[in-house]
Amino acid sequence: MKNILKDLNKAFENKIRLAIMSALLVNDYLDFNSLKELLDVTDGNLASHLKSLETKNYVSFKKEFLNRKSHTKYSATEEGKLAFKLHIKAIEKLLK
Repeated sequence: MKNILKDLNKAFENKIRLAIMSALLVNDYLDFNSLKELLDVTDGNLASHLKSLETKNYVSFKKEFLNRKSHTKYSATEEGKLAFKLHIKAIEKLLK
């Protein structure tokens, strides 16, 4: 049982961070507003969870300007994808 628990990642214990990573794994990228709409969260809530994932290097972002408005795209890093997949596999093992 300890071997299974070691792969559970605290970064993904929160349901919003779990949902962010799930969405980014099946999309090349999502912009801030799309993530906000998809997850039905506030700007501040989403921003704080994205920042948490950024500090772990699980999510990267790219800022652009479209019609003079800031447009931020988020994507999962390779490190983030690997960590998230290990986390999901650990959950699957627990369920078996």
